[in-house]
Amino acid sequence: MGNQIEQTYEIMEVCLLAGKIMLQSGAETYRVEDTMMRMAAAFGIEHTHSYVTPTGIIFSAEGAEPTKTKLIRISERSTDLKKVSIVNSISRRISSGEINLKEAWEQLREVDSLNVTFPFMIQVAAASLASGCFMIMFEGGWNDFIPSMISGGMGYLSFVNFHRFVPIKFFSEFLASFVIGLLSFLFVQLGVGQQLDKIIIGSVMSLVPGLLVTNAIRDLMAGHLVSGLSKGAEAFLTAFAIGAGIAVVLSFL
Repeated sequence: MGNQIEQTYEIMEVCLLAGKIMLQSGAETYRVEDTMMRMAAAFGIEHTHSYVTPTGIIFSAEGAEPTKTKLIRISERSTDLKKVSIVNSISRRISSGEINLKEAWEQLREVDSLNVTFPFMIQVAAASLASGCFMIMFEGGWNDFIPSMISGGMGYLSFVNFHRFVPIKFFSEFLASFVIGLLSFLFVQLGVGQQLDKIIIGSVMSLVPGLLVTNAIRDLMAGHLVSGLSKGAEAFLTAFAIGAGIAVVLSFL
C-alpha cells in the first residue's frame, strides 16, 4: 500500500512538471490538462482530474486511498513553443511505452532547465526585421522601412531591459511603446521617415500579444471560461499599455 501511494505521488510529480513547463511556455489550457491526464493514464492512473489556470495547476489522482491532490503556482509565463513541442513528444513516448517513469522525470527536468531561446541580439534583429516587414504589409512605403526597423528593434530592446528593472509587464510595455512613438516621431521630424502612422504600426507589432489572443479564443471555444477570460484580460492590458504609450507621445508632441 505504501509503495502504491509513493508511486502515485511520483506520477503526479511527473505530470505536474510537464504541465508546468507547458503552461509557462505558452501552451493552451486544454492542451496542458489533456497532456497531464494522458500521461497519468499511461502510468496506470486512469481516474485523474486537473484544473488549470494561467497562474496555477491543481491535479488530483485517484487510485490510492485517500485521493491525492497537489497544487503548484505559476508565477512567470513566456512564449517558448519549442519546449511545448518537446513535452508533447515526451508525452507521446510515455503513451507508447517507450520510456518509464524515471526516464520521463529526468527528461522533463532537463527540458525545464533547458534554454532554447535564441541569443538576445538575434531576437532584437528579428524584431527589427519583422517591424519593417509589417510596415510594408500595412501598405507603407519603402522609405520608411529602415526607420520602422530601428524603432521596432529599439522598442523590443527597451521592453526587455525595462522588464529586468521593473518586473511588471504593463509598465515595461508602456515604456517600450513610448520609446517607439518617440523615435518614430523624431524620424518623421528629421525627414528620414514619411508616414508616422505606418512606422508606428509596424514597430509595435513585436509587442502585440498575438499568442495570448489566440490562446484566449481557443480556451473559450474549448469551454475553459476562467482561463480564456483571464488570458483575454491580460491581452487587453498589453494592448492598452501599447496604445497608452503611443498616445502619450502623440498628445505631447
